[in-house]
Amino acid sequence: MRPPPRRRRGVRRLLTAAAAALALPLTMLSSGSTPAQAAAVQCSVDYRTNDWGSGFTADLTLTNRGSDVIDGWTLTYDYAGNQRLVNGWNGGWSQSGKTVTVKNAGHNGRIAAGGAVTTGAQFSYSGTNTAPSSFAVNGTTCAGAHQPPVTVLTSPEAGAVYTRGETVPLAATAAAADGATVTKVEFYDDTALLGTDTSAPFTLSVAGLTVGSHSLTAKAHDSLGASASSTPVGITVASGPAVVATPSQLGVRQGASGTYEVKLSTRPSANTTVTTTRASGNSGLSVTAGATLTFTPSNWDTAQRVTVAADSSGTGSAVFESSAPGHGKAAVTVTQLGAAKTYDARFLELYGEITDPANGYFSPEGIPYHSVETLIVEAPDHGHETTSEAYSYLLWLQAMYGKVTGDWSKFNGAWDIMERYMIPTHADQPTNSFYNASKPATYAPELDTPAQYPAPLDTGVPVGPDPIAAELRSAYGTDDVYGMHWLQDVDNTYGYGNEPGKCEAGPTATGPSYINTFQRGAQESVWETVPQPTCDAFKYGGRNGYLDLFTQDASYAKQWKFTNAPDADARAVQAAYWADLWAKEQGNGGDVSATVAKAAKMGDYLRYSMYDKYFKKVGNCTSPSSCPAGTGKDASHYLMSWYYAWGGATDTSAGWAWRIGSSHAHGGYQNPLAAYALSSHAALKPKSATGAQDWAKSLDRQVEFYRWLQSDEGAIAGGATNSWAGRYATPPAGTPTFYGMYYDEKPVYHDPPSNQWFGFQAWSMERVAEYYQQTGDADAKTVLDKWVDWALSETTVNPDGTFRVPSTLQWSGKPDTWNPSSPGANGSLHVTVADYTNDVGVAAAYAKTLTYYADRSGDTEAARTAKALLDGMWDNHRDDLGIAVPETRADYHRFDDPVQVPSGWTGTMPNGDRIDSSSTFDSIRSFYEDDPAWSKIESYLAGGAAPTFTYHRFWAQADIALAMGSYAELLE
Repeated sequence: MRPPPRRRRGVRRLLTAAAAALALPLTMLSSGSTPAQAAAVQCSVDYRTNDWGSGFTADLTLTNRGSDVIDGWTLTYDYAGNQRLVNGWNGGWSQSGKTVTVKNAGHNGRIAAGGAVTTGAQFSYSGTNTAPSSFAVNGTTCAGAHQPPVTVLTSPEAGAVYTRGETVPLAATAAAADGATVTKVEFYDDTALLGTDTSAPFTLSVAGLTVGSHSLTAKAHDSLGASASSTPVGITVASGPAVVATPSQLGVRQGASGTYEVKLSTRPSANTTVTTTRASGNSGLSVTAGATLTFTPSNWDTAQRVTVAADSSGTGSAVFESSAPGHGKAAVTVTQLGAAKTYDARFLELYGEITDPANGYFSPEGIPYHSVETLIVEAPDHGHETTSEAYSYLLWLQAMYGKVTGDWSKFNGAWDIMERYMIPTHADQPTNSFYNASKPATYAPELDTPAQYPAPLDTGVPVGPDPIAAELRSAYGTDDVYGMHWLQDVDNTYGYGNEPGKCEAGPTATGPSYINTFQRGAQESVWETVPQPTCDAFKYGGRNGYLDLFTQDASYAKQWKFTNAPDADARAVQAAYWADLWAKEQGNGGDVSATVAKAAKMGDYLRYSMYDKYFKKVGNCTSPSSCPAGTGKDASHYLMSWYYAWGGATDTSAGWAWRIGSSHAHGGYQNPLAAYALSSHAALKPKSATGAQDWAKSLDRQVEFYRWLQSDEGAIAGGATNSWAGRYATPPAGTPTFYGMYYDEKPVYHDPPSNQWFGFQAWSMERVAEYYQQTGDADAKTVLDKWVDWALSETTVNPDGTFRVPSTLQWSGKPDTWNPSSPGANGSLHVTVADYTNDVGVAAAYAKTLTYYADRSGDTEAARTAKALLDGMWDNHRDDLGIAVPETRADYHRFDDPVQVPSGWTGTMPNGDRIDSSSTFDSIRSFYEDDPAWSKIESYLAGGAAPTFTYHRFWAQADIALAMGSYAELLE
């Protein structure tokens, strides 16, 4: 029975034709303001609109171009037409005649040198809507922000195929702004400069491209020093003449037909016949037109169509091959869909774009990059690194592909890729047999800032025994750990590679290689990290490699060390659960059974994330010495913590190894669906003696954790720790507890605070919604009911399908101390939304949450909003590589941030970059200065506008495709 409708509080949504207010992102947040002297202000304002004819929203980004902080700001400008203010946000908006005035909102009043804030408003108008020509801050006119040139790579076409040795013609158009002229256009293959043209038309002929996939861009420079790159175009170089077919994936509904295009890669010497046949698969699909096509020396590169029809019943895929004498054949996978499966067709289209080798999402080994673009800094500090997160999304993407097509080989292949490249082999972790489970590791405190490191090791602090090592060894016959390392340098950009026979840092001698970054406390941001190899053989870095940057000891030994991100391994288990269900529904369960068993094994080792860092007893720890060692399972908090890690000596005669858990649990890392699968789903129950029962307890504990962290409004707060400040310190008086663990508003990292990103809300609640959809659990529904109410009230969808969802969250108050028998109402724990975003990856995760929730609860508003978000991104934000939106990265001024290195410490990176107390983020990553996008950073660091990028992150593209597939399965 459908529950009675719930009251929505302050709903900020619009699915009709009326206009709605938007709230736009802030890049700097603070409180307290004192007006600055007008003469001291140096500023620029970037003004952008979203116009629907009778009204518009304006996004204004105010950047402090001076060397002094702006403490308090008032922005003024004039319109030339009849634009009238409706409402505004992130500032106090008013209008007098044609003059608009915006005063800071308090929390965004302080703008650091080089920093920026964003504010916005909605207006109505008729006639023309000319942008204002000038802006002033505190009475001082701002310099106009020079717009970079617009660059488009017009040749070759995306997806084109060339023959080895054939010349590839590159051409670009470029136009400069603000009276500037284009001085040159550079052409790149990924980050390698191919050549330059200094006059229009901008062209370059390139011969000698290697066989394989290539990502090409054009980059224009103008006379005022600005530059910008085109959207990448992917091409393929084949070893010989080939038939070319696009797209590679095609969905055809029952009783309907679809087409794909065929042409030749190179001019033939005579007429050539291309024949298309169904090579394998679903017999309900057949070629009805274009089975035989003739190409001549004059029309060889003009596409002709092959039509494939689907009968009126059945589903599944078939492979159609188009071949010609003396040519490599092209294969297209056509999938027969249900009669109304629009969103499955979208899934297949996106899947084809993501997996097209020419689009640049994968390395030659088949490893998913963090992003297509190389210049990106977030948790990974380079776009062609990858994370265990990306591997887990690949598994999930391939599981959905199996559901839609019935082809499970790609899911199994994705696990094989992960196992080969991201799960350390025995050679990578060679000394686990020396691990002493009665003394897992030596204590070292976590310190507040990087400047306080290296941290001293303290053998006097008691640590508890590891209670699961023996049963894991018994279950799997090995001392090795079966879990993913979290970070990998796929292209070996840093150059750590391997030292074969000495120390494994990855599966090959030149890359991909395992690396680490974050090592120095909660305040260490990515901008302050020193990248290092997971296997420190003292070949790079200083006298002791990199070890003495992090820990303080009398002497140092060469060693290996790995860190696991539990949310990624849990997502891999989650993907395996769906793969098992979907394959069995098709009668194909045997196709995935071996891979699903490996997921169960991964879940068994994932229990290390449930343990206190040093296996101390969980509950009421207030000092390192007084917090007692655990005596077994009492060292487990049964939550998904931030990491677990393991390591040991590289010298097999040295005889030592270690393992640690983590004392910090974040609400965004929990995964009740994975816990449910590992405790209750037969195919995923671990082999160990207590694995399934541990996950059953974890499931209950995770759901309780969500209830404890749920704010009065509905959002989920930060988390809890068993080790205050990372060193078992005494927390402030009155700190609430959860089974003796202390409430931590921003667990693990503080720059930026870990509790602020709405993406953690969407990711985590999506897992709760899947668990609820599968089980109907009443406690999960209680959490979701309140969270969905809150999230919908903070979501805006405009008449044109554009949208805003929460971005940055701000928190106040605390939860009640947890009482399992009588949970508190958390009336003093509150959240506010500081700014909003159109981030498509986050919106996709959010849409999935709403989809799974709506399917089980029957909530029509949740279902309607999920559809609106998916339709909005599909209609407004598609490009040749997927779905993406521009991002202004004001934080990139931190490329010049100093990296804390102790005075007197010196060393080198593999490329020779010097490491010392004068090092900066960029100085130890000088490879960035060869990146095609680097001039954007140079311009920004010199006082120019904050750069804008359109990033194609692998996880985001996969999440969007998965959201389409989930909606098709449950609500279409």
